[in-house]
Amino acid sequence: MTIEELSDIQEQEQARQQKLANRIYCCTAAGCVSCGADRVRQSLHAEVKKAGLQEQVEVCGSGCMGLCSQGPLVRSAADDALYGHVSPEEAAALVSGNPVDRQLLAGKRIDTTAPFFALQHKIVLANSGVMDPEILNDYIAVGGYQALAHAVTELSPPEVIEEIKQSGLRGRGGAGYPTGLKWELVAKQSSQIKYVVCNADEGDPGAFMDRSVLEGDPHRVLEGMALAGYAVGAQQGYIYVRGEYGLAIQRLQTAIKQAERADLLGNRVLGTGFQFRVDLRIGAGAFVCGEETALIASIEGKRGQPRQRPPYPPESGLWERPTLINNVETFANIPPIIAKGGEWFASIGTAGSKGTKVFALAGKIVNTGLIEAPMGASLRTIIFDIGGGIPDGGRFKAAQTGGPSGGCIPEQFLDVPVDYESLAKIGSIMGSGGLIVMDESSDMVDVARFFMEFCMDESCGKCIPCRVGTVQMHDILARMTRGEGTPADLDMLEQLCTLLRETSLCGLGQTAPNPVLSTLRFFRHEYDAKLAASRGGAQ
Repeated sequence: MTIEELSDIQEQEQARQQKLANRIYCCTAAGCVSCGADRVRQSLHAEVKKAGLQEQVEVCGSGCMGLCSQGPLVRSAADDALYGHVSPEEAAALVSGNPVDRQLLAGKRIDTTAPFFALQHKIVLANSGVMDPEILNDYIAVGGYQALAHAVTELSPPEVIEEIKQSGLRGRGGAGYPTGLKWELVAKQSSQIKYVVCNADEGDPGAFMDRSVLEGDPHRVLEGMALAGYAVGAQQGYIYVRGEYGLAIQRLQTAIKQAERADLLGNRVLGTGFQFRVDLRIGAGAFVCGEETALIASIEGKRGQPRQRPPYPPESGLWERPTLINNVETFANIPPIIAKGGEWFASIGTAGSKGTKVFALAGKIVNTGLIEAPMGASLRTIIFDIGGGIPDGGRFKAAQTGGPSGGCIPEQFLDVPVDYESLAKIGSIMGSGGLIVMDESSDMVDVARFFMEFCMDESCGKCIPCRVGTVQMHDILARMTRGEGTPADLDMLEQLCTLLRETSLCGLGQTAPNPVLSTLRFFRHEYDAKLAASRGGAQ
């Protein structure tokens, strides 16, 4: 496929879709599939065939539509109506254009003007729910690969990097390192062989952001990687994805094959001299492989353990070659930045945190699901306006951001803007975007014990502070939750927090104390109450 043919296909596919009487999208992301979306989609296909409407009505799968708590979700493009909790038996009413039949679904129609939708700003998730992730022409129809075409024909690699730097995009994997600066570091290396790696080893409890992006818009990630390859001078990319993400892996494999057949990846990208290939590497479920040096070791076929830095991957990474590593959401931001310009992206968000952030809302919250909000939106807006608040009139107690590496944020900070700097000031981190909400029934000491148990189980064991310290901290927290703790235990817990943070080899051990430190800071009275109960029991 040449650049001219890409534009022709976009126009033809847009025209074809406009001639249809309706396009019905059935969410086939993992969440909706788990509650019967495949059966709903099959019933929709059967009803279209039964009514003889194959030339007028098209049934498609789609990525996550966001409101996972109401799946299976179905959207009718003709009237832009979204329906929740759809059953296979209701397919006929969805296919029919008869108002009487549609009235049968009135109770299941979702108000898309509600705050859950109205307060979001979708960039990464712009295509999710409005195109079929398994059809290349669907992605092309919404402008797919046009940013890549623009870059390889009209921009030099330094100009691409300059757009990313101007955008202010920071890595969405958790650390928030400036993306353009990282790209520039790799581009400056003199090696003839360089690599681009997409970190899709999403392992935080309650997190499903990257998974949903890969399931709903895999070509966007591939295009972002190809743009990165062009900018830094790499010809080979790898996507390191969790083995548990079966549907994401399947759709990535499909997308890579489609892109290679269409010369959107391979030896002559879009008929130019630019070469870029992408291969998958499947992880075995080790949380530590989300750390970039452990990820590199795993791709190389070694045990997934981190190494000391420097040298950093931009200088010496995969097979000791310069390596660019970004996560899924970071790469998904690249095509729209190149298409619309760095200034456009920088106009969204805050002074130090540009653009938007995808969050997975989980826990004690009404609207469990996937959202994308501008950087700087307050926790109150995200949890109460977009998320719908606490179920059954419950009272908010805390929100955990950043997964096991983050901290518990109490009610007094609900109006803090969610950006890198503001969260750091109150002892938490942005992380990759998991957001777990807790109500007044949550035991914060037990919450700390849960996250420490996770870190203990996931420690690779390479360094003693993490290998031994997480076990000791977990044992202390477990004793406290059983009512057997002592004041000496609390003193030791605080000392271990400092030890792990300052002496662990990698980010897993260094940030493992964060949930403990934040609960000690904001909910120390719960620790004290358990110690008092323990002393009372001893008497």
